[in-house]
Amino acid sequence: MDITIHQTYLPHNDPDASLAFYRDTLGFEVRNDVEYGGLHWITVGPANQPDVSIVLTPPGADPGITEDERRTIAEMMAKGTYGGINLATKDLDGTFAQLQASDAEVVQEPTDQPWGIRDCALRDPAGNMIRIFELR
Repeated sequence: MDITIHQTYLPHNDPDASLAFYRDTLGFEVRNDVEYGGLHWITVGPANQPDVSIVLTPPGADPGITEDERRTIAEMMAKGTYGGINLATKDLDGTFAQLQASDAEVVQEPTDQPWGIRDCALRDPAGNMIRIFELR
């Protein structure tokens, strides 16, 4: 088999804030921007990885989700426990300095973890946890 990662999904609750964060703060390119039925999907990704994308999606857009489930999703997003993604960089300290100079919500400064990696953490405007690992 030859299987690759093509897309992953993260929820958003403010398309303008999410677009600004992923495009302007993280420097990702916008690959698609679709509005349909009052909902908004935005596809972004790093320019150097054209085959890998993040789709920022309205939470609970699936018609099979109940109102109770939508409320639970909204509560989890507010706490930052619903979505997350791990990114990577060769220059964690430089990347962190740029993020810290922006309006990004920093959760953890660059730290050497006991399991052998060095990373930092922040949240996007929807509360999704973003961990950035240092490539060694």
